[in-house]
Amino acid sequence: MAKRDYYEVLGVSEDSDAKDIKKAYRRVAMKHHPDRNPDDESAEEKFKEASEAYEVLSDEQKRAAYDRYGHEGVNAQAGAGGGGGFGDVFGDVFGDIFGGGGRGRGPARGADLRYDLQLDLEEAAKGTKTTIRVPVKVNCGECKGSGARKGTSPINCTTCHGAGQVRVSQGFFSVQQTCPQCRGRGKMIADPCGKCYGNGQVEEQKTLSVKVPAGVDTGDRIRLSGEGEGAPGGGQSGDLYVQIVVRDHAIFQRDGANLYCEVPIGFADAALGGELEVPTLDGRVKLKIPPETQTGKLFRMRGKGVAPVRGGGPGDLLCRVTVETPIKLNSKQKELIRELNESLHHDKHSPQRTSWFKGVKSFFDSFSG
Repeated sequence: MAKRDYYEVLGVSEDSDAKDIKKAYRRVAMKHHPDRNPDDESAEEKFKEASEAYEVLSDEQKRAAYDRYGHEGVNAQAGAGGGGGFGDVFGDVFGDIFGGGGRGRGPARGADLRYDLQLDLEEAAKGTKTTIRVPVKVNCGECKGSGARKGTSPINCTTCHGAGQVRVSQGFFSVQQTCPQCRGRGKMIADPCGKCYGNGQVEEQKTLSVKVPAGVDTGDRIRLSGEGEGAPGGGQSGDLYVQIVVRDHAIFQRDGANLYCEVPIGFADAALGGELEVPTLDGRVKLKIPPETQTGKLFRMRGKGVAPVRGGGPGDLLCRVTVETPIKLNSKQKELIRELNESLHHDKHSPQRTSWFKGVKSFFDSFSG
C-alpha cells in the first residue's frame, strides 16, 4: 500500500514551521496511542505512521529531501545511523510527560527558601535593618558536597553506567527516562561520608542581615540571591525570599498608602466643636472638630499616611469620629440630660431623626390606606 503524504498524516500544510509540526504530532500521537486504544487494531499503525512522518519533517535535511523527491528521497536514510527511531522521537516530544530529563544537564540548582519576617507597622513604613536566622542545607565541609567519604569519590551508577538516563521499553517503542537509581546524576556513593551520610549536605543555622526598605507591606518579598539551599555537586545555590508580614496595629489600619483610625469623641465636643490630639506615624497633631459633627464623619489629614515602597508620595491619614454615649451616669447627670433632651425636641435640632420618623409614618400609612 502506498504511503500517505507526511503532511497529510500530521494534518499540517507544507509551509508549516517546526513548532506547528511538533504540536500536530503531539495531537495525533496522543490520539492514536495504543494504550489509549487497546481495542483498535489500526491505532498502532496510525501511531507508527505519525511518528515516521514527524521523524522526517522535524529534521531539516530529511524534510528538504522529502519536499524535493517525496518518500524516495528519505527511504535511503530510514533506519540508518542518522535517525534515532520512534523511541527517540517519542521521548524528545513527550519526555516532559513521561519523566524524561534533559540530556547533558549540569548540576542541579539548590532549592529556594522562604522566610516570614514579621514587622510592626512603624518598621514597615519607615524601613529597618534586622538580623534573621534561617535553617538551610549547605554543602558538607567534610566531603565538599560529594557525599563520598574523604579520600574516596563517587562511582558510576550501576544502573545507567554514568549516563543519568535509562531506556524503558513500552510495547514497540522505548522511552528515555531519568535513572531511578541515581536520579539523573550518573554517580553513586559506594562509601558514604560519615558527617552527611552520603547526602552531600548538612543543615546549619545561617545568620543574615536584611535591609527592609521603607513602605513595604504584607505580601512584599525581599530576594537574597544565593542565600537559599546549596546544591550537591557544586551547583548554584538557591535564593532566599524574605516574605513581609506586617502585624496588626492597635490604632491604625493600613490600606495601600493610606492609614485609617477611629477617634472617639464626647457628646459635648460633637455638638459644640473642639480640638483634640491624634497620633500619626510622625508624632502628634491637632484635629479640629467643627460644631454639630455627626458620628462617622471622616477627616482627612493629607500626607500623614505611608510612602509606598514602589514610589509615589505618602498617602493620607483618615480619622473617622464616633460619638461616644456617656455611661455610668449619676442621678444629677441623668437629670441634666433629661432636661436637655426636653429642650431639644424640635425638628431643627435633629433633622435626621425627624426625617426618619416621617418616613416610618409614611410607610405605615401606605398599609392602612
